Amino acid sequence: MRGKPAKKRVLLGDPVFKSKIVNRMINIVMLSGKKSIAESVVYGAIDRLNEDRKEGLRTFEAAVKNVMPQQEVRSKRVGGATYQVPMPLKHERSEALALRWLITAARNKKGKPMEEKLYEELNNAYQSMGDAIKKRDDTHRMADANRAFAHFARR
Repeated sequence: MRGKPAKKRVLLGDPVFKSKIVNRMINIVMLSGKKSIAESVVYGAIDRLNEDRKEGLRTFEAAVKNVMPQQEVRSKRVGGATYQVPMPLKHERSEALALRWLITAARNKKGKPMEEKLYEELNNAYQSMGDAIKKRDDTHRMADANRAFAHFARR
């Protein structure tokens, strides 16, 4: 039997930009509870995007928006068979996937400090290229390929 759904935790904005999305990015970058290191990595990457902090934040938000997927495939069992059913995404889920893909793409690069790798990935995403954009495109392509099973989404 399923339990109660988890309550959404309300995140406050980050200390510098007062932005919830930057705070989420910091929390995802953070490893082993070292928030100050994660903050310096994220703020350093945003500062590199543009000398003007506000413009850097706008560039960051535009990069995340570029990576956000519109739909994804979910597995659904119907009559003993499992189908990949395309489903539209809510904004929160889409944003979470985009942040996760950006950080994963940055971590998979080798030989540079994390701040520089994250900057490069954000810059690429802003210009609609890079590994995170490729991941979004693959997700959309898979959803389009399985459009024939979309009618199972309403079950």
